[in-house]
Amino acid sequence: MAPELRVVGKPLPRVDAYGKVTGKTVYAADFTLPGMLFGKVLRGTEPHARIVRIDARRALTLPGVRAVISAADVADVRYGGALKDETVFAREKVRYVGQPVAAVAAATSEAAEAALAAIDVVYDPLPAVFDVEGALAPGAPLVHEAWETYSAIPILYREGNICNRARILAGDVERGLAEADRVFEHRFTTRMVHQGYTEPRAAVAAWDSAGQVTVWSNTQLPFEVQNTLAEILQLPPSRIRILVPGIGGGFGGKLRVGVEHFAALLARKTGRPVRVITTSEEELTAAYPRQGTIVELKTGVTRDGRLTGKQGRIFFDTGAFAGSGPGVASVATLILAGPYCIPNLHLEGYAVYTNKTNCGSFRAPSGPQANFAVESQMDIIADALGMDPLDLRLRNIVREGDEGPTGQLLTGVGLEECLRRAADAIGWNDRRPGPSRGKGIACGWWTTTGGSSGVYVKINPDGTVALNTGAAEIGTGALTGAAQVLAEQLSVELSDINLVSADTYSTPFDFGAQGSRTAFSVGNACRAAAADLRRQLFALASRQLGVEPDALELRERHVVAGGKRVSLADLSRLSQQSGGGLIAHGTFIAPPTPYDTKRVEAHVYPAFHSPSFHAHAVDLAVDPETGEVTLHRYVVAQDVGFALNPTYVEGQIEGGVAQGVGQALSEEIVYENGRVVNPNLTDYKMPTTLDLPRIESILVQHPSAVGPYGAKGVGEPPNIEPPAAVANAVAAAIGVRITSLPITAEKIVMALRKETP
Repeated sequence: MAPELRVVGKPLPRVDAYGKVTGKTVYAADFTLPGMLFGKVLRGTEPHARIVRIDARRALTLPGVRAVISAADVADVRYGGALKDETVFAREKVRYVGQPVAAVAAATSEAAEAALAAIDVVYDPLPAVFDVEGALAPGAPLVHEAWETYSAIPILYREGNICNRARILAGDVERGLAEADRVFEHRFTTRMVHQGYTEPRAAVAAWDSAGQVTVWSNTQLPFEVQNTLAEILQLPPSRIRILVPGIGGGFGGKLRVGVEHFAALLARKTGRPVRVITTSEEELTAAYPRQGTIVELKTGVTRDGRLTGKQGRIFFDTGAFAGSGPGVASVATLILAGPYCIPNLHLEGYAVYTNKTNCGSFRAPSGPQANFAVESQMDIIADALGMDPLDLRLRNIVREGDEGPTGQLLTGVGLEECLRRAADAIGWNDRRPGPSRGKGIACGWWTTTGGSSGVYVKINPDGTVALNTGAAEIGTGALTGAAQVLAEQLSVELSDINLVSADTYSTPFDFGAQGSRTAFSVGNACRAAAADLRRQLFALASRQLGVEPDALELRERHVVAGGKRVSLADLSRLSQQSGGGLIAHGTFIAPPTPYDTKRVEAHVYPAFHSPSFHAHAVDLAVDPETGEVTLHRYVVAQDVGFALNPTYVEGQIEGGVAQGVGQALSEEIVYENGRVVNPNLTDYKMPTTLDLPRIESILVQHPSAVGPYGAKGVGEPPNIEPPAAVANAVAAAIGVRITSLPITAEKIVMALRKETP
């Protein structure tokens, strides 16, 4: 019989709760240093143009202005992830409205703004491409004429304005479509959306007399920012220190270098600390939003609802630089397959350059866009066949032991339970409960991102435990989950764990707070460190108690054997007297997930590690006169493997649904001729608590074979299904299908008028 768990699985308070609720936590945007200057960035005003000249002489004469820098003042270095195509400042030409052209540092924010206005930039406009179709048209202007000279990982497929095309090929899709009784073809579109974090991107940089720079940043990936700055500044990474104060939300938007390089370059130029913080307008015109997409699906199905084959293409508007595009295009093909058994597949994901801000990652990158198309089409197919949409899904979903689209073996599959429990909770048998009222359902799957995590763990002389991790706590409570694993393994209380995190000088490497991986990977690293500490504790206690190590166990802050016991505090003091103390280093990197390499081409992410499965169901009403949508109930059944802390898991579900509903119904960065026309939080419409019902969470637990105590990643999945679930419910309510996001009131009214004779 398994021992009862004392700490993991319990809804305990977060380890950072006190600082957050009392307001004592210092966020990056709050951080200041004596003598600090204010940095601002001058951004281009043309979507595509040659830079004729930049004249900063007048700006430098203004009171309080300490420095102006542009491309001429920094090394000609291109940086990026899978594809290095971006520079700190525009060189020779700008490629989108908002691209950095220069930066200033001044004694006050007002002086810095005045300096920006005094810089004279002359442009010579060039032909531009403003959407994917225009970028792919024959003879389209190239966003990057010299794209072939850029450094990139070798597996990428690049051509013209395409910075990657990833493929999944399984079976014979032509045969699969020929075997079908019906073939359905549809096209779906989505728009760019912002992550909506509360705190803008912020950084403070300061150089010391030895030529080392320290940057306080709200990045999600301190070690990646360290390496990127090393490229830009042409310094060894060891001379760059990144520290992460509190982060006011990230959701993938703070993965890559944002303003850290501007702060560091201005601080080096002035010899003073410099802080750079983006404005709301900069966030909505020049951040790293979720890509807009075009999705084309062609799916074959038999009369009894068996899926026989699928062709699919998804085109990502990745903006003027690749950003996360090559990887996102790859992941999207796995979502296009859906969590379904389809023997014949031909799926493609394209990342396409346009003259817009370069896009990045946003909670479950590619998931909502691809899932919106797949799950909308599943409902269309069900209605055409006269089937219940739930029954169609249950007939085709993956189950334990099935293969994924690239041949990976699927285990810990809780999808059927998720679908049935979500449907039961929403009262699915009554799918259209009244006029203009409908219920929708959608399901999906997602990954737990890999990458390595390391921790240092020390038992202090008072019996408390120091946990030192390179991961940043971005507001999810993930490090609380990892600390719960450590506390369970060492038989201490969660309140005994003291956390130090995200300092590239003093914490071990971590791949970063991304991809639903932090509690999973850091938790496993904690298990490894705890195993080493247990060995040390038992060896020391064995000598003290006169008992063989095999007879010892940890219980309530003590090592015990029968009636004998010694506290962890006493053992720590003894260890310090006789050695270096009770210290351990734990590491974890997820084992590779086997897949069929012959099924993929140019694919950056060919398999989902420790995948999670989920189903969402919504009950809503539509006002046929105004098109207004009112959500009455929203249910999520998510297979979390094991809930390390049910409270923070439910919190992640609630937040993910809120963001997903925003993308479904209202959020959109609106471009006209390469310019954002709604760059403010009045016109960019994010939902508030008044727009949402209570989110009902059902935690399904089919354990992962790899995660700590069977846990799977939980942070990203809740963001995937809301657009599809809402779209399906709207279609059920009004009898008209909206195939583009967001599903605004205006679109609904126009669709209803079109249907009215």
